[in-house]
This record gives sequence, structure tokens and C-alpha cells, in this order.
Amino acid sequence: MSRLETIYGYLERITYYNEETHFIVARLQERGKKELTTIVGNLAGLNPGESLKLSGEWVHDKKFGPQFRVEKFETVVPATVNGIKKYLGSGLIKGIGPGTAQRIVKVFGLDTFDVIENSPEDLARVEGVGSKRIAMITRAWDDQKDIKEIMVFLQGHGVSAAHAARIYRQYGKAAVDAVRNNPYRLAADVHGIGFVTADRIARHLGFDLKSILRVEEGTLYVLRELMNEGHVYYPRGSLLEKTATMLEVESEIVREALERLVADKRIVLEAEAVYLSPFFTAEANLSKRLTVLREAPSAIRPVDTEQALLWVEKKLSVRLAEKQREAVALAVRDKVVVITGGPGTGKTTIIKAIVQIFKALQLRVLLAAPTGRAAKRVHESTGYEARTIHRLLEFSPRKNSFQRDQDCPLEADVVIVDEASMIDTVLMYHLVKAIPLPATFILVGDVNQLPSVGPGNVLRDIIDSGEFKVVTLTEIFRQSRESRIVVNAHRINHGEFPDIRRSVSGMASDFYFIAEEDPDKVVETILKLCKERIPKRFGFHPVRDIQVLTPMHKGLTGVGNLNYALQNLLNPGGSGINRGHRTFKVKDKVMQIVNNYDKDVFNGDIGWITAINQEDQEVTVDFEGRAVKYEFPELDELVPAYAVSVHKSQGSEYPAVIMPVTIQHYMLLQRNLLYTGVTRGKQLVVLVGTKKALAIAIRNDKPQKRYSRLRERLKQAGSGLRGPSPVDGPGRRP
Repeated sequence: MSRLETIYGYLERITYYNEETHFIVARLQERGKKELTTIVGNLAGLNPGESLKLSGEWVHDKKFGPQFRVEKFETVVPATVNGIKKYLGSGLIKGIGPGTAQRIVKVFGLDTFDVIENSPEDLARVEGVGSKRIAMITRAWDDQKDIKEIMVFLQGHGVSAAHAARIYRQYGKAAVDAVRNNPYRLAADVHGIGFVTADRIARHLGFDLKSILRVEEGTLYVLRELMNEGHVYYPRGSLLEKTATMLEVESEIVREALERLVADKRIVLEAEAVYLSPFFTAEANLSKRLTVLREAPSAIRPVDTEQALLWVEKKLSVRLAEKQREAVALAVRDKVVVITGGPGTGKTTIIKAIVQIFKALQLRVLLAAPTGRAAKRVHESTGYEARTIHRLLEFSPRKNSFQRDQDCPLEADVVIVDEASMIDTVLMYHLVKAIPLPATFILVGDVNQLPSVGPGNVLRDIIDSGEFKVVTLTEIFRQSRESRIVVNAHRINHGEFPDIRRSVSGMASDFYFIAEEDPDKVVETILKLCKERIPKRFGFHPVRDIQVLTPMHKGLTGVGNLNYALQNLLNPGGSGINRGHRTFKVKDKVMQIVNNYDKDVFNGDIGWITAINQEDQEVTVDFEGRAVKYEFPELDELVPAYAVSVHKSQGSEYPAVIMPVTIQHYMLLQRNLLYTGVTRGKQLVVLVGTKKALAIAIRNDKPQKRYSRLRERLKQAGSGLRGPSPVDGPGRRP
């Protein structure tokens, strides 16, 4: 085995990062060399600006030349004036940006760290550094010191610098004890650290492969991952097999862990179905509550529906189609109603008509949608205020719970929710239990779209249960029939190939298909469409109006690579902030990827970076006219959004949509995914790929099965099997 060499240097920039493997290609200003050194290896957590000690070996790549392949690394205190200046100006110490770093080092030179550590008041000698900034620098330096100590411990057990910083934010100075006592907690507590990382740490700490704690946490991890795939429960036998394989242990140990988890009430075993406890609670009580809501006496006095329909048609100056009249009549008459249909079938008109009638009856009407963008669309299309479900239910970040529930219900006689296909089991449960029993509940959505990102297939299960009144809209109205987007969306939904002729009757089209087989050429075409062809021909803004949607995250035509290429093309140059493998710059289009109730921004919200303050370590993002500030360590909640997955686009509409449809996406080519992507475009949709891939997607009408018992529970509840709730218990309302 060759002996490892050691080199020292300053990390200049990261040029490539693979999210799956954490493989990095970066450029290092090596000590004593003028030319930058290329380093490669599994180096997750590195940030430009850090001084590093790296151990590894030199290799020669045929294409890229000499590279240093890193086996292990650690951050070190820089030993030169230039290194100190770059370290301080890298954004690692809050209160010191590049300018301030240069001025501090100019005054103190190699004594800079000693001054900050032992006599920070001397920093007042530096121009522009007052008492407030000295306090900020001192506090940040102390925090950094704590983090460094934790990093020494954690990196000794295979943890990256970025993960160490997150662990410190979660546990503070108790981080080392927390990790030493139960490293598996990290997978549940710390965003970005999964079971695999936690398990690696645990193995370093001496935890046995067959430790019951490891197997319990591993079982929970597998179950959570399955929930992330959309399942509400998972069959016991399959779960045992998956867990045993992943943990490399015997099934008997997993069976014992499962029994302990059931005893601790962390999971629920119902027959052969294994649930995480919160999902069992949600599914079991959602079915009961929906049934009770349907059966409860209504707050709405009986009205002559025919007269109401004639009145509202006159009020809105419209002539409702037969199915629209049926939907409005049911909404006025029944307690729980589902209205479903594709684009151009008149759902918005129905919502407006229903609200008009209920307002005339002086009833309290609440409109909601799962996302901020969807709520805004409802408001713009109906003229009535609409809120996100989270805001409607008054989520409290401090209490980590909704303030509206069965004990403090919504003040409403009617609750109407649009984009209902996006609502998962847990959120629907919280919504339904907050609706007063006398109120009417109306669900509006397109059941043929992708199901919710979260567990369950609630809208489909409610419809398929046969227990509730459902109106399915199929007629495309005249104005919508003129849109090839709408017509082709319905053709796709019916399993037919879309009309991809370049123009109809000599008129410009709103739907195009560009044939291209080579993935590199697909990317090249998408870039040209965004930068030149679409803005020039249709007048759309390349960033604000055009949205690239893609079925997958990995690969040349996946989210990651497309974002990298589009950012370089549409927002080139300029200084920014590097967070691991991502670079954020002013004017970047970004997406929030986790719910942050403190900031009032949610998974899927899109904004634009308006400012980056290196010294205060803050990034300002504009979300629909509202400025939200992020500290640098919080930037792992944001990702570039020049390209987003089709799943993340649900509930949104964009003036123009570009979507690659290639054989590389084979595993994800499904009819409902293609249909959902196409229906996101309002004025223009361009598909780039092959007819073969398009045909595969259209034929594949068997989306992945989601394990849920909601449909069966609704049937049972509707048959009169009510009784006390299995979770709420006797004496409490379901």
C-alpha cells in the first residue's frame, strides 16, 4: 500500500459536487505553489475559504491531468498573513467580511487571531469596527471555537465540517455528549444527516452492528424513508426484509426491535400493517372525522337550488354547464363534496359561484390551498382571499403545533380547499379536525395529477371510497379548447399521444415538442430556449416567467445539473456566497425546501435573492414582495430554482414551462407526472426529448402503489362502525 502524502492549502473554490456520493472536485491554493492544485475525493462539508491539511496521493487523470486524491482532511488555523485574511473574509466568522478582514490583518498581521482571542477590544483600532461589531465578532469567534472543538471530536469519527456545524446548531455545547450517548438521534434531529451518516458515526464510537439501539433506529429510518416515498404504512414482512438487508443483520433481531418499538408506542402494528405512530393517528382519525362531519346537522338553511343557480348565473353573467350546475347544487345541499376535473373544465367558475351563493346567505366562508402560490392563484382567479392551510390552522412555531383543532375550531360555516390532490394524510387530518361539525367542507382538485409529496393519496382514496358526493368535470370549455396545452393535457390523461404539429391553421402554438435524443443536446436546447428563443419570440423573462421542470434530480437532464448550467447562463459573474457545493448570488432564483414556520416560508416557495451581506452573514430573499433574511448556516434550506422537479411544481402555474422527456428518466416516466408537468404551463409548454420517451410516459398509467388504508377505513366508518377513536379515546370528540 502506497504511503499517504500530506499537503496544506487554502480552498479556493468547489468546481463539482455529487449529492449522492459527496464526491468533490475542488481547487486548492497549495502552500508554496503559484498554480492551483486540483483535489478530488469524498469531502462533504468543505467550504471555500477554509485552510486545510489533506492526506492522500497524487494521481494522473488522462483528461484533467495531475490531481490530489484525498483520503482524509482537517481544517487548520492558517499560518500566513494572506491565509489569515482569506480565512477571516470567507464568511466563517460573522461580523467580518472581505473588506473588514483586509483592514484587520493590515493592522495586526500574524497577531490577528491572538488579538481576537485575547484582546478583542483592540479591534477598535481598525477603521469601521465599532463596539457593536466587536461584540458580534467576539460572539462569533467563541461559537466558532466551540464548533472547532466539536469538529475535532466529530471529524475523528468521520463527520464533515458542514454536518458538525448543523449538529452544533441543534445541540449547542451539549453536542459531544448528545452524539456520544446516541448518535442515531442525529438522523431524526438534524436536517441533512441521515441514518447512514449517523450509523457511520456510531460505528466509529464502537456501537455494535447488532446493537438493539442500532436496529431500532434503523427500522425507524427505513420506515421514514418509505413514508417519504408516499406510503402511510408498510407491510410487516417487507419491512423486516428491507431493514435486515440494509442493516446487514438477521430478521430475528429486526423482529425483536419491531416489538420493542410497538411496546414504546413509537410505531403501531395493525394486523400486518406497520405505521409510524403519528401516521396511524392521522389516518385512523381522519376517516372517523370526515364521516362524522358528513353526518352532522348543517349550519346552512335549506335553499331552492334551482333559484340559487339562476341567481348566481345572472350575478356572474355566465351560463353554467350541466356538470357545473350539479357541482354547485351539491355544494349548497351536502356537507362533504368533492369536485374534480382537469384544466379548462370550469373549476374556478364553480368556486366563484359557490362563494357568491354562500356570501348571499351571510355565511362565513374560508378559502384555502396547500401552498402559498396555490393560495395566491385562488385569490387572483376568484377575487376572494385565500390562505395556506398552515396559516388557516394558525401554526405556532414555538409550540410546534396548530392552534386550530377540534377544541378551538375554525370560525367558518363553509371551508373550500383548492388543489386538494396535494394534501397528504397528516395535513388533511389536522384540517378536518379543525372544521366545525356544522360546517360544509368542499374539496376541489385534479385527481389525475401526481399525488401529494407527503404520505397518502387522500383525494383519490376519498373518491374511491364511494362514501362522499363527487362531481367529475370532463367538458372542456370553448375558450380552453383553443389552447393546445389544455387539449394535449387531456389527451395525455386519456392515454392519447399529444398533438405535436408545429402550428395549427397557420397560428402560433402554445405547445411545442422538440425532438432531441442526445442528453447533452437536450441540455443545450433547454439553455437556448431559456436565454434566446422563448424570450425573443414570446417576450417572456428568462428567469421570472420561464420555469424548467424535470422528472428527476440526477443525471444530465436532472434538477442538479440543469440548475448549475442555467445559473451560469442566466446569472453569470458577480460575487456570491459558497455553501458546500452550491453558490448563491444576488438575482438568483431559489426555492425553500423545508417548512420554516419562524420565517413563514414553506417547502416549495420560490423567491429571488436581493442582497448578500458578507459581514453580517445574511442573505435576503424576496418571496412575493416579502423580504426574508437567512443567516449563512441556514442556507441549506434553499436550493437554486431555475429548474425544479415536477413534484415540487405542484400547486404552481408558470407563464412558460420547458420539460425534458428523455429515456434517461425511464424509471420516472409516468402519465400523471407528464400530465402534471404540462398542466403547470399557462401560456407556453415546450417538451424536449424523444417521442419514444413520451410514448412510454403516456402508456405508463400504473403509478407506484402507495400503502394506505384510508379508503377501507372510510368504507367501514360509512357502514356504521364508528365507536370511540382508537387514539383520541372515549369521552373526546373524534
